[in-house]
Amino acid sequence: MDRVYLGRLVAFAVTPAGNPAALYRVSSRHFPDRTARVAGDGRSVAIVPREGHGPDNSGNPYLSYNCARLAGGTAILANGSHCDPAAEKMLLGLPARDALALSLLALDYEKDDYATPRIAVAAEIGSRIGWLASVRKDGLDVRSFELAPGRAVYVSTYGRPVPEPGQTAEFTAGTAAEACSFLFEGGIFRDFAHPVTAVAAVAEKGGFSLSVRDRPRESPETSC
Repeated sequence: MDRVYLGRLVAFAVTPAGNPAALYRVSSRHFPDRTARVAGDGRSVAIVPREGHGPDNSGNPYLSYNCARLAGGTAILANGSHCDPAAEKMLLGLPARDALALSLLALDYEKDDYATPRIAVAAEIGSRIGWLASVRKDGLDVRSFELAPGRAVYVSTYGRPVPEPGQTAEFTAGTAAEACSFLFEGGIFRDFAHPVTAVAAVAEKGGFSLSVRDRPRESPETSC
């Protein structure tokens, strides 16, 4: 069976033990040289060019950006520069719905050749309710999802950009590191083509633990 290409994706998940998680995967046919880098304070993750791989596009906000922020008891993951204002608004006390909607509406969809949607996910400590959001050329959606343990719901830039209950799937990872691996190799995510790097924030011991993982070097899609 051919793997489907959905571009970048975010997901809200609840581990089998009942812990909330926010997930992000970069998938790209044209920019396989991205990597995820955790900041020194362990509170954010940036998508940046891999050293020694192709031109330095660090000045391009569509290719280099903070993709994860921990804001108090909330983890926000996103596919672009809207991650930061959403986190800042949550730190000021706005609820996740309002922070995501305002940030997405202000920055709008990406003005590239594909009118790429901006997507985001927010997960809160101690809650099995998470938020998925997207802004597209044809609309804005911010929706909450309550999941049972061992389930995930996702939205992608291409193919499935609107948060829908039908986009739920099995989720068996228990830790942030396992969640990153799951985004490459687990469940429905293994069917999505051109993975590049994965980021996960999973609630562990009263806070969110961040983990990142690049596509395995031996992947047959290395040369895509």
